[in-house]
Amino acid sequence: METPGILDGAIAPFANTRLFGHNDAENFLARSYQSGKLHHAILIEGPQGIGKATLAFRFAHHVLSHPEPEAAPVVLSDPDQDSLVGRQIASGASHNLLHLSRPVDEKTGKVKSYITVEEVRKAGHFFSQTSGSGNWRIVILDPADDMNRNAANAILKVLEEPPKRSLFLVLSHAPGKLLPTIRSRCMPLKLNPLSVPDLTQALSHLGTRISPEQAAMLATDAKGSVSQALKLINYGGVDIINSFNDMLANQGPAARRQMHKLADVLSAKDSDVIFQFFIEHITEFLMDNAKHAAMAGDINRAEKLSRLSSGIIEKLGVASAYNLDRKQSLLEVLAEVAA
Repeated sequence: METPGILDGAIAPFANTRLFGHNDAENFLARSYQSGKLHHAILIEGPQGIGKATLAFRFAHHVLSHPEPEAAPVVLSDPDQDSLVGRQIASGASHNLLHLSRPVDEKTGKVKSYITVEEVRKAGHFFSQTSGSGNWRIVILDPADDMNRNAANAILKVLEEPPKRSLFLVLSHAPGKLLPTIRSRCMPLKLNPLSVPDLTQALSHLGTRISPEQAAMLATDAKGSVSQALKLINYGGVDIINSFNDMLANQGPAARRQMHKLADVLSAKDSDVIFQFFIEHITEFLMDNAKHAAMAGDINRAEKLSRLSSGIIEKLGVASAYNLDRKQSLLEVLAEVAA
């Protein structure tokens, strides 16, 4: 199975045999399944990069390996990739598992920015087929946040009338942004950010060794997310944050040099990952400052920073949609923030 968009140093969730920090969630799913009382749609929610998709594939492997709930173990074991189920999932050849995510644009070869209604309609066709083995049918929606409006409305029809022995595993980084009608049809299962020990173990499993200096940095900047940690370590995220902080600390020509340095790196070829990382960092920085201003009673400053954060997202979104010069757009954004 090909998985576009996997970060350098990461393992695709369907191929990852280990999960760290979510024992309670695993045990809950295993016990609920064995009891025969599992909800047909589970909303697995939590920050990006903490293991939601890995958990979904682990549970799918568990269900397909033990199709009769009462005979299933009450714990999730590491998936056996040499088993028939494991080989089918890894090759994308399982007739009982459908993974819906952002498709690749055939014209550009890049992953689209949203899940299309055409992708979601595959779920209806998938569930309408008769399973030759009488096994479960499982759909992993990864993540639901990426659906456009038409796709979100289309998925509702499937969630409203689920076939027998069907299971929806709906992943979300920001469940509050989903349609209330989608949330109401799912049972929420919240995952928390990884602790530093669990994050370190997860990175070690990926073959990423952490120095004491990096461990201290990850404790504050990775926010319990493996993907965030990989962006910091493998994509130059640490240097980006340091350059941004230097820009804010300087004025005049020194600040403008830092702006151009940042804009050059973030607009370079194949810089999409670190560009998105920076946009998330700068908007979070502004919203944190807005929160502190509000708590200090400076409502005007809080509103100004909040509007600036929203304006940045809109400006860069327009620049991307119309293929405007990314460096120039970034320079405008950085100048606004510095001011």
